[in-house]
Parts: sequence; C-alpha cells; structure tokens
Amino acid sequence: MKLIQDRARRSSRTKRVLAGGAAVATALGFVAVGAMPVQDEADVDATRDTLEEWVETRRVLSKEKADWALGRELLEDRIELVRGEIESLRERIADAQSSIAEADEKRVELIEENQRYKDASVTLEEMVAVLEGRTRALLTRLPEPIVERVKPLSQRLPKEGAEVKQSLGERFQNIVGILNEVNKFNGEITVTSEVRDLSDGTSAEVAAIYLGIGQSFYAASTGTAAGIGRPGPDGWTWSESNDDAEAVRLAIAVMKNEAPAEFVLLPVRVAQDEAAPEANEAANETTTEQDDREVEGDAR
Repeated sequence: MKLIQDRARRSSRTKRVLAGGAAVATALGFVAVGAMPVQDEADVDATRDTLEEWVETRRVLSKEKADWALGRELLEDRIELVRGEIESLRERIADAQSSIAEADEKRVELIEENQRYKDASVTLEEMVAVLEGRTRALLTRLPEPIVERVKPLSQRLPKEGAEVKQSLGERFQNIVGILNEVNKFNGEITVTSEVRDLSDGTSAEVAAIYLGIGQSFYAASTGTAAGIGRPGPDGWTWSESNDDAEAVRLAIAVMKNEAPAEFVLLPVRVAQDEAAPEANEAANETTTEQDDREVEGDAR
C-alpha cells in the first residue's frame, strides 16, 4: 500500500513539471518569434535547462509507468496465489469437517459396540462361573487316571468364591481342555497299574481296566482279589468282587494283547438314582431289568 501511495505522489509531481515545461515551451515559442534578434545567452541557457528538465521528467514518467505495470502484474500474481491458497484451505477445512463428522459417527458406533461387549462379558462371566462349578463337581466323580491326566488344567480352575485373575478366554480354555480330555477318556478302554487296599487290610498292586468313565474293574495278578469301580456322588468308589477275578484278568490280558481276542462277561451295575449322566453315555449296549444285571461287553 505504501508503494502505491509513493508512486501516486511521484505521478502528481511529474504532471506538474510537465505542465510547467509546456508553459515554458509556449513562452519560448512566442519569444523566438517576436524577439529572436535580441535574445541573449542567458535566455538560451535557461531554455536549455528547462528542456533538459522536461526530457528528464518524461524519462521518469516512462520509468514510473513501466514500474507501475510491473508492480501491478506482481500484485495480480500474488493476489491470484493467495486466492488459490484460500480455496485450498477451504477445501481442507471442508474435508476436515467431513472427517470429524465421520469420526464422531464411528466413535458413537464404537461406544455402542463396547457396551455390547461389556454386556456380553457379564453374561459370559456368569456362564463360565457355572461351567467351572459343574466341572469341579464332575472331577470329583471321575476315576483317578483321568483326574491325574487333567490335573495341570484342573489346578487352574478358580476355587469357588475366590478372586479370579484369569481372563475369560483362559477360563474357557481350561474348561474346554478338561472336557476334551474327559470325552477322549470316556471313548476309550484304558488299562492301568494301581495299588489297591484289600479287604484283609493289605495293599497289592493290581491291574485295572476302565470302560470310559462309566465302569472299571481291577484284579490282582494272582489269587482271587478283584473289585469293581463306579462313579459316585462323593467320588469314584470301589467294591470287592472276587468272583470276577478270572474274567477281569482275561479282559485285561486281551486288551494288552497277551491273550487271543474273545468276548468276556463282566458285571455292570447301573444305579438309576446315583449314576452320573456321563456314565450312562459311556455304557455300550446295556439294558436294565432290576438293580443288577450282567451284560456282555466286547473287551477287544
């Protein structure tokens, strides 16, 4: 702005000088016509100085015009540049506002989704607590071999009423791991070597055979010591069944490939009021007439 004002003052001053020069030139013309013979040297010098000033004034005026044209061009270019920057900023502001609106919508969606997850988490916590309680109850009814097998997982089950530090995922993994092993054991016939307390007060190493988690038998390698194991409300219970010692030893020998495969009759008792659902599922081809019945099991 200051540059434009300086140029305007210069143009005004230049116009005044040009007007003075034109007046001088007119006067000189009249003098030259009427008094040329008597013009002295001083008048000539004054005229020359005036013409020089007039020429200089024209030169300055021409330069001012050129400078003004250049300055105007620069100003127009700068104005156009600023306009482009303003337009670019407006577009960025519009994009930013649109992004903010989208972010607000996404934030609302995430808040709602987070609330749904919280609600689901509460439901899952209640569910896993129930499953852990049922799993602990199931473990008390299982035979010792499968209890020992799942002990690394069952030890991680939180005690009832205790503070839980595990995540929901870890708690569900423990339950699934235990149930998978139990289900696998329930679908197999397992032979183990154990130490059992006999009725005469002594202990003996015996061979035991488990038909899943529904029934088990044991027999000493010699003699008549034998017994039957079944799930009970307070855990796996054993009862003597010495009359079945030979049949149990034969079934175990068949399972260990120490005897040819054959059908072996083993006693199976199903207590309707006490049998665990898991034991019922593990029983194969059994029927009940009264409290006790012998069934034919395939020991192969």
